[in-house]
Amino acid sequence: MLVCRYLRSVKMTLSVILTPLFFLVFGLILVLFHPIQVIARNVFGPKAHDKTVFALNLCLMRALHILGVGYSFHNFKKLPQDVPIIIISNHQSMWDIPTLIWKFRAQRPKFVAKKELAKGIPSISYNLRHGGSVAIDRKKPKESILKIKSFAKLVKENSFAVCIFPEGTRSRDGKIKPFKVAGVKAILDEIPEALVLPVAIKNTGIIDNNGKFLKNVGVRVAFTQLEPRKLNLSNLESELIAINAEIKSVLEA
Repeated sequence: MLVCRYLRSVKMTLSVILTPLFFLVFGLILVLFHPIQVIARNVFGPKAHDKTVFALNLCLMRALHILGVGYSFHNFKKLPQDVPIIIISNHQSMWDIPTLIWKFRAQRPKFVAKKELAKGIPSISYNLRHGGSVAIDRKKPKESILKIKSFAKLVKENSFAVCIFPEGTRSRDGKIKPFKVAGVKAILDEIPEALVLPVAIKNTGIIDNNGKFLKNVGVRVAFTQLEPRKLNLSNLESELIAINAEIKSVLEA
């Protein structure tokens, strides 16, 4: 009991010291990469812009080391380059995104994101608006589906990967929510030949400490790549339920 209390006290002390340092570094990274992105995109083009985004997200991953965050990756394999990829993942926190962007950089992943992220955040908002992703208003489902379909066409034309979180929102307690079909269907309607790649993300939500300013330290997060597969539109709901269950089994292991 005394040992547990001591360890909790040490973790709290480290959190008080390290959280402000982390946010300082995090903010500096976003501010630094914003003009770099603008220059890369406007002078050297979209591929150069993508490379700066990859570097940005690697730096954001490394910044989490300040909080003692450790990463493990399981079953990551080389993916085919001649077929569109749809990355389907559970979503626990904003810290999911830098790792997905960095690990799948060879596929140049683009995101379906909520509209609130598309303005006011250095680097992140610029990339959402100009990097090939799409920002949707979740309160306007019909408009969102049309935007996703248009986005899917752009993805297909440019051989990007799509990254979508079918839960629709973050699951802060780490328990995966049911998958919504509409967004995935809108993409597959335009890219039926796409290879769907499920990814299970574990423990990133713990970092956030239930949304408190002070973050948890020493969290070990894990990313597991499951087997890619093609989905049948006529049986999409059942197949997404199966993927959801597969991810859940990884999270509970």
